[in-house]
Amino acid sequence: MKKNVGGLDQKIRYAVGVGLILCGLLKKKALIVPGAMVLGTAILQKCTLYDLIGVNTYERRQDN
Repeated sequence: MKKNVGGLDQKIRYAVGVGLILCGLLKKKALIVPGAMVLGTAILQKCTLYDLIGVNTYERRQDN
């Protein structure tokens, strides 16, 4: 599985995913599923939509 989510994009997905899950737990239960999906893309560093449109924010680190 080729990674295509990284950097600031990944950090934003973590924050939004956790925020949606917390809002879902506290207020509107329907937000839990989208929150889990966003958080899942951050953890796996893989977004199918990015594959479809050709976007890649993942940068491989080089050890020097």
